[in-house]
Amino acid sequence: MSASGRAVRLFREQFGGNPDALLRAPGRVNLIGEHTDYNDGFVLPVAIDRDLCVAIRLRSDPIVDVRSEGHENATVAIDGFERRSSDWGIYVQGVAWALTEAGHHLAGWDGAMASDIPIGAGLSSSAAIELATARAFQLSSAFEWEPTTIARVCQRAENAWVGLASGLMDQLACVRGRAGHALLLDCRSLDSEWVPLPDRAAVVVLDTGTRRELETSAYNDRRRECKAAARALGVESLRDVSESDLRLRSTALAGTVARRARHVITENERTIAAADALRAGDAERVGRLMNESHRSLREDFEVSSEALDAMAEAAQTAEGCFGARLTGGGFAGCAVAFVERTATRAFEREVAGAYRERTGLTCEIYVCRASDGVSVLPLPGDAA
Repeated sequence: MSASGRAVRLFREQFGGNPDALLRAPGRVNLIGEHTDYNDGFVLPVAIDRDLCVAIRLRSDPIVDVRSEGHENATVAIDGFERRSSDWGIYVQGVAWALTEAGHHLAGWDGAMASDIPIGAGLSSSAAIELATARAFQLSSAFEWEPTTIARVCQRAENAWVGLASGLMDQLACVRGRAGHALLLDCRSLDSEWVPLPDRAAVVVLDTGTRRELETSAYNDRRRECKAAARALGVESLRDVSESDLRLRSTALAGTVARRARHVITENERTIAAADALRAGDAERVGRLMNESHRSLREDFEVSSEALDAMAEAAQTAEGCFGARLTGGGFAGCAVAFVERTATRAFEREVAGAYRERTGLTCEIYVCRASDGVSVLPLPGDAA
């Protein structure tokens, strides 16, 4: 059963009766452009057809009561906040807090949540929770839905309430996604352009089955190292340095900080080149750039892992694969591959076998389609 169907079923089981609305937020996979978002750079994410859905019923009191498949319940009082630090409900609470801080007067709701987005895999499950929660509050509280503003509110919830110093890519990809397209996003200006994906190529998510906790990982360390590199180069951010500039000013950086800068600067250039290749329908060029991105993430940014390397290598050498790379923050989670659509079944079998042989682990493989962003879905006929 789909996530939307499960959300409605769970709502009926937990609350009785039918919901007032059904909301959907997609996961996202980043085709290329990793760790560039918080450096004011370029990213090329795709909203995918792995969904988080929440069925809601409006309340008249300042309480949000959310039930979720396989997780503890989350109850949030929106007339006063006390930070919780352990469960997924912190994201619901963080969005309520950030919306209140932005001046919105919130009304409560009951909700039942179901998701097909793997948690902790680098597919933006947290952004999906945040945006679905924000859309629920928009319906309960009747404020304007402006996508960029809402994405910023959700980012603030993640940064200031959850404690993860993430960029804005995940939230914007989740809210601005378009079926059949990737989103070329300038993380400084927040200008974006939908870039069509070639019909012949499929985006394939490769879940290694390994997980990390970004809050306690080296993610925040990488961000600090990038800021140090920008200071040493005398610029606002690494976005302001080209690869040729870096070569000319190489004496300003050394060691680890130099490698971090080299990744971000070359990744920005790869991302722009990949968008150009997509416009031209050049899947082979996109794939080569993805392979180069993985090598840079492994060697210069040092956010890969044995499992991610094994998965990327298995995919890169499989028949029909244009290219593959780790995606998300790194350290564990998923890789993404660009694959000839007619070869996806053979690709799945070959990669699963090669990965198991190299690691002893079983992987999950999802052949994805680019989907629309956050939306309100029609309720089933008998729940109207």
